[in-house]
Amino acid sequence: MQIVLSMDSWAALRDFAAGDRSEMGAAAALAELAGVDCLRLSINEDLVPVREVDVDELRRAARFFELRMPISQTLLKIPLEARPDRVVLVGDHRDALGSSSPVDARVAGPGLGVVLRSLREAGIEVSVRIAPEVDAIRAVHAQGVSDVELFTGYLVDLPEAERRGALVMLGDTARLASKLRLGIAVAGGLDERSVGEVLEAAPSVERVVFGRSLARRALLVGLDRAVRDFRDRMHV
Repeated sequence: MQIVLSMDSWAALRDFAAGDRSEMGAAAALAELAGVDCLRLSINEDLVPVREVDVDELRRAARFFELRMPISQTLLKIPLEARPDRVVLVGDHRDALGSSSPVDARVAGPGLGVVLRSLREAGIEVSVRIAPEVDAIRAVHAQGVSDVELFTGYLVDLPEAERRGALVMLGDTARLASKLRLGIAVAGGLDERSVGEVLEAAPSVERVVFGRSLARRALLVGLDRAVRDFRDRMHV
């Protein structure tokens, strides 16, 4: 089970402090020493808070680097130049906290196919964020997608009765993805409390993405301890 750590919070803290440097490289080194397997940055059309210079810095510093982006031919030049190890495609909509929506391959149109093809031809792995629904798995599989990120952002805040049903659906989706031999990640709102029940429902998950929750914990106990605490919770 791999930990993917989103570094977007470091860029946001830099902007909040009106600084010029995010110390992305130093934070990346500490995170990897603590046991993080992959580091991620998220870009959008306005390049705020993550800038191209952040992408370049983390690409140089990280052993394995993911770039998250919407389905945009305009933004394609960034991954094609930076050469991340994986690109995660997400929807255009962002909520108040900056979480990106899943992709609906049934309505994404030819734009998804163009971006997928461009990245594959460049030798870059591609994952697509989708809702944890079996129909969504079938739709991206039909597009030739070989790796999915199941979005859990809405699930973690549901009332208990509704959450149980959503976890069953998550498990069904993950089982279908595994049967189709797709790589599987989970992302969205996960913290040290919610990750255990998500992984219990979907044990075939290979990667877990943490972001603000781990950054908050790191402010209290340090990055090394925070990563170790979260990894421990993944095995409860």
